[in-house]
Amino acid sequence: MDLELPQHLHAGQRELLVDLAERNHSDHGDGLLGLVLSGSAARGMATERSDLDVYVVLSDDAARERRTTHSAAVDEIPVGLSDLERVPPFGSPGWWFRWSFAWVPTLLDRTGGRIPEAVRRQATLTPAEADSVLVDHDRLDGWINYAYRSLKADRDDRPLERRLDAAESMPWLLDVVFALAGRVRPYHKYLPWELREHPLPDWPSDVLLPLLEGTLDGDPAAIRSTFARVETCCAAYDAARGHDRTRRIVDSWGDELVLFRE
Repeated sequence: MDLELPQHLHAGQRELLVDLAERNHSDHGDGLLGLVLSGSAARGMATERSDLDVYVVLSDDAARERRTTHSAAVDEIPVGLSDLERVPPFGSPGWWFRWSFAWVPTLLDRTGGRIPEAVRRQATLTPAEADSVLVDHDRLDGWINYAYRSLKADRDDRPLERRLDAAESMPWLLDVVFALAGRVRPYHKYLPWELREHPLPDWPSDVLLPLLEGTLDGDPAAIRSTFARVETCCAAYDAARGHDRTRRIVDSWGDELVLFRE
């Protein structure tokens, strides 16, 4: 088999992947449709303690007979092609796994391009999906709510409560930031890497990461700066979508927005 292995993999990793491919070809023949590398090794972040995370893409019939296997060297995750092409919506059990397909290489594709396209699709949001995350699932309103609570706690001289609400706001904020860009937010381990290697147009790493650190400390200035940038991004998002759904969420806070603009 002609595997397309990333240049950054070392010899031991390459040998493991070749052995895995040959074994699966022996077990499944034409039922083996492809291989996708995920995890740290896929993104050039592996350490001496890292294993290989490999999605083994199989025909639906072959996938029914397989279960995920774990070892110190390789996690082998079988997935049927139909399941790979099925895109779980936000909030569903499969949503959490979608980012595992972001920025990863397809090592083997016997489907004429269906596997790379499915991998790309898993980690990106359609405009309707982005609307769902931001509006229908209340991630924008939820972030404003926690940020507002943190600012109120700061106003009332409650430093612990300020930090707790600010920390609680973080997952909501990251969902908002990445949904505005049409992307699934990364796992925390990969956030700085993604911002460096695949920058968000409106949130360069040297802006977003310090704002996140400041927010974790409950810094009101960081929260207010973040709000101003989110508000600007929402206006651009609505203009591109031809609606005012995110603008209406922001405006619904009315006079309470004064806390964000002090």
